[in-house]
Amino acid sequence: MSAIPRSILYTPALSADRAVKAWSYDADVHLIDLEDGVPEPKKDEARTVCRQALEKAPRPENVAVRVNALNTVEAARDLLMLAESPVRPGFIVMTMVDSAVEVGILRAALASAGAEPDIYVTLETPAGVREVDAIAQAADGIVLGSADLAATLGIDITWEGMLAARQAMVLACRRYGAGCVDTANFLLSRPEVLAAEIARIRELGFHGKAAVHPGELAAINQALRPDPEELRQARRVVEAVRAADGGIALLDGNMVGPPFARRARETVALGDAWTERFGHAAFREEDSA
Repeated sequence: MSAIPRSILYTPALSADRAVKAWSYDADVHLIDLEDGVPEPKKDEARTVCRQALEKAPRPENVAVRVNALNTVEAARDLLMLAESPVRPGFIVMTMVDSAVEVGILRAALASAGAEPDIYVTLETPAGVREVDAIAQAADGIVLGSADLAATLGIDITWEGMLAARQAMVLACRRYGAGCVDTANFLLSRPEVLAAEIARIRELGFHGKAAVHPGELAAINQALRPDPEELRQARRVVEAVRAADGGIALLDGNMVGPPFARRARETVALGDAWTERFGHAAFREEDSA
């Protein structure tokens, strides 16, 4: 099972120092943004900043680059820069995607340059929401892009306004085993909004959440990273059902059967994959205690 990031920190490629400073923040994936975070006159300079930051990244396999929309000349320039860079990111994040065909084009273009990053798609257009099943099958993960989607729909960014897109994302991602990452919270002065969104996306089945400010990472990480106790309990469920020859077992006074075991196996697989790629020493030591 592929490792899925639980926290993604966005940093615009406006300053190499700023991008490098981001490495010190506790995010699973550090994203260098070449798209919305960079004004048009600074796109060329941003690509230079991105390349410099990649060369200084301690773990480039856990760095993402968000490129411009595939149907723009800026995207072509982004891809050329990445193809020529001596250090490649582990993730590419696409924007304004309407169909799975775009994912296939990008994947083939990167492969022709010897690059095979995880490809995540920002779901931010009505056409993309309509094609979310095919996109989830073609991509490695999806990130909800609430700002552009809400602007296109002519609505505010609210839980109710984004709920249909979120539900469609979860169902598609679960169907094809893709990462499902929620949009960033833009109301930075209202931490209660972030807390409510985290609680709700957990209930829906999201894996992770994006952030535009490092101050939000602690709450996201605490809620969404694999929990050692949850992993221990999931392993116990798997073992109890196995001992019952795949039937119904009794564990701590509760009945557990095949559906519980399926969920427990997925929990263990996702947790182990996360630990292998993103896990910190403190987590690994606690989990192995």
